[in-house]
Amino acid sequence: MNITADIVETTSPVGVISDTHGLLRDQALALLADCRPLIHLGDVGDPAILERLAELAPVYSVRGNIDREGVCSALPSHRLLVINGRPLQLVHDVADVDERMACEAVLHGHSHKPRNEWRGEGDERRLWFNPGAAGKRRFSLPITLGKLWIDADGIRSAIIHLPL
Repeated sequence: MNITADIVETTSPVGVISDTHGLLRDQALALLADCRPLIHLGDVGDPAILERLAELAPVYSVRGNIDREGVCSALPSHRLLVINGRPLQLVHDVADVDERMACEAVLHGHSHKPRNEWRGEGDERRLWFNPGAAGKRRFSLPITLGKLWIDADGIRSAIIHLPL
């Protein structure tokens, strides 16, 4: 797999959203308003969601399992995004992570279950981050998104519950 890195410098928080399934809530937009860039981790469901997010900030997205037609089907399955010198691997399903890709964080969606976990030791230490689902509710899982703060001190992360 040959993946080119996108490189971003920012002093803003990074907004992370996933599994919108065709529904972009006003509450999500409000929580992402101060973020630059935005990351969508797949199962977009409607390309208008990416267009709306792009009105707020540059958007980096990957294809989810429901993104089979139209514009969303052309999204990459994997993406390497380097923010402030820190490499992030973007993928929809954690089962598809490329272990050969050097990164400080794996950002994924698919399960709708929020995850904010550091694993490993030393140079192998990685953040495993799933912002959960911000679109249609699945079972009794919460409606959430995430934010990252990335700078010379490292990566800090938070799961944010939408005020519904």
